[in-house]
Amino acid sequence: MSRIIAIANQKGGVGKTTTTANLGAAFAERGSQVLLIDFDPQSSLSLSLGFEVLKLERTVYDALLDSGNPVSLDSVTRPTSMPGLFLAPSSIELARAEPELIGEMSREYFLKNAIQASERAYDFILIDCSPSLGILTTNALAAADQVLVPVQADYLAFRGADLLIRTTVEKVRRRLNPRLELAGVLVTMFNSRTTHAREVLDEIRATYGEKVFRTVIKQSTRIKEAPVSGEPLLTYDPHNVLSQAYRELALEIEAPACAREDRVPPEAGRQKTAEPQEADLQEAKAQEN
Repeated sequence: MSRIIAIANQKGGVGKTTTTANLGAAFAERGSQVLLIDFDPQSSLSLSLGFEVLKLERTVYDALLDSGNPVSLDSVTRPTSMPGLFLAPSSIELARAEPELIGEMSREYFLKNAIQASERAYDFILIDCSPSLGILTTNALAAADQVLVPVQADYLAFRGADLLIRTTVEKVRRRLNPRLELAGVLVTMFNSRTTHAREVLDEIRATYGEKVFRTVIKQSTRIKEAPVSGEPLLTYDPHNVLSQAYRELALEIEAPACAREDRVPPEAGRQKTAEPQEADLQEAKAQEN
């Protein structure tokens, strides 16, 4: 049975798409069959994996709503450049789904139904959600087993993610999807050289304890270069420190019970994060270059 994980945060620019692409690549690298679903009308995931979205005849929108001529999710899914990694692409057409779903019965379950109708067997299905709390994100949460929340090491981003976890995720669990769990909070774009980022990391750990992934995604310009080549960072620059970070994240998710032993406990999260060491500063400078 597939493990379905929604990558969600209503704030844009926190690393949802980057996390979806590279976490999926890390799973595929370990031999898993992985489906990525681009569930954002901006199509950033599709573009970052090298797809010309304007030339696609069918996208996830057709699998979701084309009732006149039913289209399966399998028929819109495409292989990527990486073995074992597949994509259900998106386009701007997906923006039409929001108003079209409003008048539909059981509108929160359209994506879940499309996934359940798939005849292909995947180990993981990762859903890249749009930066909103609308019906598309609700569909993703209703279809998922778990939600992974990327949070930029920034105070406002943290408060926004906290709102998502404490309100939207809880409401979906109570009303639509009782099995929905918080896979974890992933700190992204972390700059250890700034006091603010370190303080926010401390607060995130104090708030969510063992639900904060041990893996922290550091700020880097290198990760922005990979989408230009149409591939995940893990294949674009497999030895990069962030490629290894996503491999470690995949291990944490695959074996949460074991990984949890290495995570920071709630009381430890209240301790101040150490000042950046010289090695950290040199690494950050190398990433920027």
